[in-house]
Amino acid sequence: MKVLCILGSPRKNGNTATVLGWVERELRDLGHEIDHVDINTHRVNGCLECYYCVRNPSDVPNCVQKDDANALFARVMSAEAILLASPLFFWSFSAQIRPLLDRFYCLVTGYGTPEHKSLIAGRRIALLMTGADAYADNAEFAVEIFRRIAKYVQCEIAGELYVSQCTTPDELGADVREQAARLAGEIAAP
Repeated sequence: MKVLCILGSPRKNGNTATVLGWVERELRDLGHEIDHVDINTHRVNGCLECYYCVRNPSDVPNCVQKDDANALFARVMSAEAILLASPLFFWSFSAQIRPLLDRFYCLVTGYGTPEHKSLIAGRRIALLMTGADAYADNAEFAVEIFRRIAKYVQCEIAGELYVSQCTTPDELGADVREQAARLAGEIAAP
């Protein structure tokens, strides 16, 4: 299976990147192909809310903006599974990955109607988040956003992992490695 892993952290070697690396390594060991995207190496603007994509539905992402989003969407569409990895920022996704998630809007037509169709329907999607605080009254809001995005793009949720009490990557222990391996297994499960 081809798994697209999108790192949405501002820190290339931070907590989220470290845990994502463990998940990717486990997926490779299970025989899966990894396509890794560090969102910081791409230019993705925020949605313009121009509705061009709604007025001109297509079988390919057709956002009018001339940035890297359409090329990233091609990679999203070629993957069988998608793993979104982000640190928890202010009860949500990081500012680095948020513009790409907002632009998932152009992957869907007919939302709220019987003609609801997604260009990535049926794919598996998973979430990895890291944060300094506990899950309660903190991360559950971001997880709910993820679940709603998954429903909107008609993907099957393959797994969710929130790693709390993160301070520095060198303090992430064996228990977090085990959680990363478990998430990889969930993503890879048929």
